[in-house]
Amino acid sequence: MVKVGIIGGSGLDSPEILKNAQELSVATNYGAPSSPLMCGDIAGVEVVILARHGQDHSIYPSGVNFRANIMALKNQGCTHILAATAVGSLRREIEPGHLVFPDQFIDFTKTRATTFFDSGPVVHTPMAEPFCPNLRELLARSAEKMKIPFHTNKTVVTIEGPRFSTKAESHMFRGWNADVINMSTVPEVHLAREQKIHYAAAAMSTDYDCWHDEEAPVTWEMILATMKKNAANVIQLFTNVLSEIKEYDDICTR
Repeated sequence: MVKVGIIGGSGLDSPEILKNAQELSVATNYGAPSSPLMCGDIAGVEVVILARHGQDHSIYPSGVNFRANIMALKNQGCTHILAATAVGSLRREIEPGHLVFPDQFIDFTKTRATTFFDSGPVVHTPMAEPFCPNLRELLARSAEKMKIPFHTNKTVVTIEGPRFSTKAESHMFRGWNADVINMSTVPEVHLAREQKIHYAAAAMSTDYDCWHDEEAPVTWEMILATMKKNAANVIQLFTNVLSEIKEYDDICTR
């Protein structure tokens, strides 16, 4: 049976978008997740919503207990995860307000717990295709129907935070062929993969980081304004996709 975890914030953790909403406080072997779980259904599909940075956005990026978050969704029986995230654009054509459905990541974090397999038998998880291709296709199809500008087959680089990049770093990431930058996708995506959960991200471009000399360097206020402005689009995007998710097996679960 399909059950979908939604990770996000900025309106995506509102109980108003759920039918039969119930708040559930849980614990895992890795501690408590970032927020209570909002359980209910959307479009007839069972959904569990989790606020990545807490319900009041009080958890800084590397303070997020990513392992507890993914395990909490796994323990609730989630088979798929749709994650919303804000990103800075490293490419001129990815304008603020555009959506990006990445298919690759670069890990530039330094201090985070990045695996469930840090004790016991050594497990090497394949990561050539970290994001679920089926979910990415559904997201792109939905965005096209909604006439929202979007980009596929892009690479997200995740940095430690909470500071933003220097110009030198921003240009370096562009030289690495990264297309967008954030502070949240890693290790979330590959922890989901380790737990055999299909995962895809809807990344909203909010700014041009600091590489673009003709644009103002990114600020938190800039990110928040764009996310709030476009939260309704992301909610509708996810709603459209939920009813189309079927049970399947693919490279993301092997």
